Amino acid sequence: MTEPRSNRGVTIYNVAEKAGVSISTVSLALNSPTRVSPQTRAKVLAAADELGFVPKAEAVTRARRGVGRVGVIAPFSSYPSFGRRLNGVFAELRDHPLEVVVFDHTSAAEASSPLLAGLPIMRRLDGLIIMALPLDETVARRLREQGLPTVLVESSRADFDCVCADDGTGGEIVARHLLELGHQRFAYVGEQQRSHAYVSPSEQRLAGFQRVIAASDASLPDDAIVLVPHGIETACAAGHALLDRTEPPTAVFAYDDLLAAGVLKAARERGIPVPDRLAVVGFDGTDLARALDLTTVRQQFEDSGRLAARTLLEQLQGGPRTTRRVVLGLELDVRGSSVPQRRSSAVPSRQRRR
Repeated sequence: MTEPRSNRGVTIYNVAEKAGVSISTVSLALNSPTRVSPQTRAKVLAAADELGFVPKAEAVTRARRGVGRVGVIAPFSSYPSFGRRLNGVFAELRDHPLEVVVFDHTSAAEASSPLLAGLPIMRRLDGLIIMALPLDETVARRLREQGLPTVLVESSRADFDCVCADDGTGGEIVARHLLELGHQRFAYVGEQQRSHAYVSPSEQRLAGFQRVIAASDASLPDDAIVLVPHGIETACAAGHALLDRTEPPTAVFAYDDLLAAGVLKAARERGIPVPDRLAVVGFDGTDLARALDLTTVRQQFEDSGRLAARTLLEQLQGGPRTTRRVVLGLELDVRGSSVPQRRSSAVPSRQRRR
């Protein structure tokens, strides 16, 4: 890690003057970033970067009595799977003198976070784990210059330690499974992106799915790829639209288990038997998949949290090192939404029926 670039003589007054805003606006931009406009926030952060501003320690920290503070930022309120990753972080750090501070970010479909943009400058943390939030170049540079030990989960950059899954391979696994079952007409229900500044997990899973299907005689038309806001009802509406096609799909792959649940709901409302007339496959391996007897690609959520925390601990201990990218394995859990009970014995041995 590089040493933090700072100028101890620079004050909040200097930042306000440089940005052309009031002192209170600077304070809001750094402490409550969602309460100022993106344009004002960008001006304040740019001024702070240029001046090398670091808040006085007594203004932003407490007497921690030797206890370090690690931040974890993720879309916890939108995707339950991140709670499982957080459990892995807690388990790994349990015996270390570290306090874990949790920050929620609304959606993994966005490429930027106002909160994340200001965290390095405020220097309230000794380390940071960022889950499912791609870093734009400005924030990445700020993290490097401030010397904040950082690990990425479910996103990847060559200049940061990363723990991730191969989403493209996950899509390939699903396509091969459905082709082996004889399906020829496919559809995909993915998450609608709020930003296209990065390649999202939904796009990567779709790309892997398309690669395998394109090499076969099967069909995945462009208009059978439906992107929706993340939710069961939006996915249900997408399912109805797909089933209204002149030649409806016989198999649907959904970005995650929640969207797959919406497609199953649409099939049930139409009286379409699953999987005899429609196979549905999700992704993540959540408790919802188990409850719905949903075939899904299972991720190692707890392990990803553990590995991220372990990697961060190594950074906090200091010393020369190189960045690492750890790719966790995926496993297809075959259940009743793609393979009827009477055919379960025909499931290839390399797949696992649960």
